Amino acid sequence: MRVRYVLSEVLTGLWRNVTMTIAMIITMTVSLTMLGASLLLFFQVGKMEDFFYQRVEVSVFLNANVSDDQRSNIESAIKSNTLVSTYTHETKDQAWERFNEQFKDAPDLINSVKKDSLPESFRIKLKDPNKVQEFTDQFRTQEGVSDIIDQKQLLKRVFDLLGALQTLALTVAVVQGAAALLLVANTIQVAAYSKRREVAVMKLVGASNWFIQMPFVLEAVFAGLIGAILAFGALIAAKVFFIDGSLKALATVLLPVDWGNIWLMLPVLAGAGGLVSAVTAWVTLRFYVRV
Repeated sequence: MRVRYVLSEVLTGLWRNVTMTIAMIITMTVSLTMLGASLLLFFQVGKMEDFFYQRVEVSVFLNANVSDDQRSNIESAIKSNTLVSTYTHETKDQAWERFNEQFKDAPDLINSVKKDSLPESFRIKLKDPNKVQEFTDQFRTQEGVSDIIDQKQLLKRVFDLLGALQTLALTVAVVQGAAALLLVANTIQVAAYSKRREVAVMKLVGASNWFIQMPFVLEAVFAGLIGAILAFGALIAAKVFFIDGSLKALATVLLPVDWGNIWLMLPVLAGAGGLVSAVTAWVTLRFYVRV
C-alpha cells in the first residue's frame, strides 16, 4: 500500500509540474550528454596516444644537393646506431607519390606543390620513442642532413588540442549540471509548496519524514534517469551517424570508438543523474523546505 501510494504521488507530482519536469529532463540530458562525451573523449585520447606513440617515426630530411657519399654515410650511421629499430629510405619520387596519395582529395594543394620541393628522407623508428632528442643530437650535424622532424612533437600538438576540447566539454557539462541541480532544487520547492497542506496533515497523523520526502526525491531521480537514458541515446546516435558515418573515412586517424565504452556510459550516466538528483532533492527538502 505504501509503495503504491508513493508511486502515485510521484506520478501526480510529475504531471502537476509537467513543464518544469520537461525542462529538468532536458537540462539533465544536455549536461549528461556533455559529461558522457567528455569521458569518451578522455578514453579515446588515451587510446590514440598509446596507438600512435608506439608507431611514431623520426624523419631525417636530406639536403637537395646531397651527394651519394653523404647519403651513404648517413645511411651507414643510421644502420649502425643502437637507438634505431628499423628505417626506410624515401626518395623524392616516393615522397611525391606518397604526397599525392595522402592529399588525393585536395587537387588544389597538389597543384600548388612542386615535385622538387619534397626532399628525400630516412624514416626511422626508434627502439625507445623517448630518446628522440639523443638521436637528434647525434645526427643534426651530419653532412647532408637538412632537418630532423620528430613526429611525436607534431602528435603532441594534436593531443593538446584534443585535451583542450575534452576540458571544454567537461566544463560545459559542469555548468549544465549546475543549472540542472538548481532546476531540480527549484522544482522540488515548488512541488513541496503546492502540497504543503497534504504534508501538514501527514505530519499530524504521524507520518515519518522519510515517507513524506520520498515522493519528492523519486521525482528528481525519475528526471535524472530519463535524462541519462536520453543522453545515452544521443551518444549512440553520435557513434552510428557521426563517428561511424560521416567521419568513417578518418577512422585510421581518429580510431573507432569502442562499443564497450559506449555501453559503459549507461550505468555511469544513470548513476550520476540519479544519485546527484536524489542528493539535491534531499538537501533541498532538508534545509530549505520544512516537511
